[in-house]
Amino acid sequence: MSFSSFIVQLLNGLAGASSLFLVGAGLSLAFGVLRIVNFAHGSFYMLGIYIAYSVTDAMGGGAWFWPSLLVSSLIVGLLGAVVEIVLLRRIYRAPELFQLLATFAVALVIKDAALWLWGPEDLLGPRAPGLSGSVAILGHQFPTYDLMLIAVGPIMLALLWLLLTRTRFGTLIRAATQDREMVGALGVNQTWLFTAVFSLAAVLAGLGGALQLPREPASLALDLLTIGDAFVVVVVGGMGSIPGAYVAALIIAEIKAICVGIGSVELWGLTLQFSKFTLVAEFVVMACVLVVRPWGLFGRPQPLSRRGGVAERPLVPADRLVKAGGLALLAALVTLPLLASESPYAVVLGIDLLTAALFAASLHFIMGPGGMSSFGHAAYFGLGAYGAAALVRYLSVPMEAALILAPLTALAGSAIFGWFCVRLSGVYLAMLTLAFAQIVWSVVFQWDDFTGGSNGLTGVWPASWLADKTRYYFLTLAFVAGSLLAMRRILFSPFGYALRAGRDSLLRADAGGIDVKTMQWAAFVVAAVFAGLAGALFAFSKGSISPETLAVGRSFDGLFMVLLGGVQTLSGPVVGAVVFTWLQDVVARSTDYWRAVLGAAVLLLVLVFPEGIVGYLRRRLQWLGRRPA
Repeated sequence: MSFSSFIVQLLNGLAGASSLFLVGAGLSLAFGVLRIVNFAHGSFYMLGIYIAYSVTDAMGGGAWFWPSLLVSSLIVGLLGAVVEIVLLRRIYRAPELFQLLATFAVALVIKDAALWLWGPEDLLGPRAPGLSGSVAILGHQFPTYDLMLIAVGPIMLALLWLLLTRTRFGTLIRAATQDREMVGALGVNQTWLFTAVFSLAAVLAGLGGALQLPREPASLALDLLTIGDAFVVVVVGGMGSIPGAYVAALIIAEIKAICVGIGSVELWGLTLQFSKFTLVAEFVVMACVLVVRPWGLFGRPQPLSRRGGVAERPLVPADRLVKAGGLALLAALVTLPLLASESPYAVVLGIDLLTAALFAASLHFIMGPGGMSSFGHAAYFGLGAYGAAALVRYLSVPMEAALILAPLTALAGSAIFGWFCVRLSGVYLAMLTLAFAQIVWSVVFQWDDFTGGSNGLTGVWPASWLADKTRYYFLTLAFVAGSLLAMRRILFSPFGYALRAGRDSLLRADAGGIDVKTMQWAAFVVAAVFAGLAGALFAFSKGSISPETLAVGRSFDGLFMVLLGGVQTLSGPVVGAVVFTWLQDVVARSTDYWRAVLGAAVLLLVLVFPEGIVGYLRRRLQWLGRRPA
């Protein structure tokens, strides 16, 4: 790449950094004041583009183009205020992960609302009037509109700095970021302060999206693509730091632009595709920063606090009622193939429910008793699936042996990644797990010769004696039931008690002689092994495997299963997995807008059952037991 081309690529990176900074700054503001990790923030960015397209079209374009961008961002800000008033006010004191679950449900509803309003096709907006041409820079034509975008970033950074340092509203924001309780004690109306901050964050995200209208089409995929980048910007820059968000946006955008400019390079007979590195560049940057500086470039070390909300209840051994219920459930699962003999799909769905239950239980192993949130647990599910497929296809290992050996792939990956992850805590730990998971996904997605790339691997079928789905169902049931009992046994062993001691009080456990980080690392590996077994069972049940198996969406599915069932109970993740998978299957086959229905159901469960389905039922049973006869 020539020097002139290199300069042009740097300019491209600066142009892309402006919108990325706006989205990241909004997310950072919302987290700093409200302490909510808003997964719907990417949806506000997506709405910014879609609404700008419609408003521009309604106003006839031309000179109205620029006012349309401002109007679009204000409309998105109004929608953000509605979301905060209707939903978020009800869950501010809920645990962090329940807030994340609620905002992800909002994102599902917004996505299907956009599908209903604008359709599934991408929509390309008009050129910006007055800036539709290009200028010559070092012999290369560079879009005039992109030059304008380069200036937008520093201008917005300066305006936000003035807002935060020279106005009373900014003073309240900074004060709330440091100590929300003190701000309330001084007589400030926190309710409307939170609404204003969340609305401002939505305006910034909407403006970032609207500014991209002449550069990229409005697409339904923009929400997930954007929220991943926004999370990285906030975490790399430091939670709550606006200058940090700008610096992080510059770093990430420039690295991506340079990789695109380099393209491919021949080195020692190998062709290195730098352009493909853009799929995972931001997550590599985030992983490196978090390993060296866990609180981000401009952030501050966080206090030792695991989560807000209600105190964690201790796990208790199962009583007679629970044991009877477990035996009754096992009996029902055994008789399922006989009762559904005329409906083969019921057996297939039963296998999916069982693998989902094992995956969710493995995630709960580190989330509940371990106190470690993971946004990338699907990586180990996928490693187990691909490990099983590779053993069968490339080494001709019998299916039975491959099923046993496949979890070792997940063990190897988790031993490496977990060593770094357990050195962090809270949202930083969760984001580092996401970074490693995305790196694994990128390798699988691009390694065409070994993993099949985007097409995946096919022909991964069980042994001939398991060709009948009913037999494979019983094999899956045996492995899942045995694994659940094994995890339960581990949690009630001295290891499990030590793990929970480190979760409840790191300082006291350490003073008592418990090596908390080593315990957490071991728990991380154990959870990954069981997730890998679930992945291997899933691969043989489907006969094929694809990169979607370890995509971020599956990780969040696992989070929803655990939270819906109840993170404070051992049976919660199993119940949550069954409810979520069944609901997703039924709704997806009934309507094209299944995401909205699923999101609404999740919101209802979060608002009505904040402790999860099992937690709610347990509380009701305890209440009934205390009632006078």
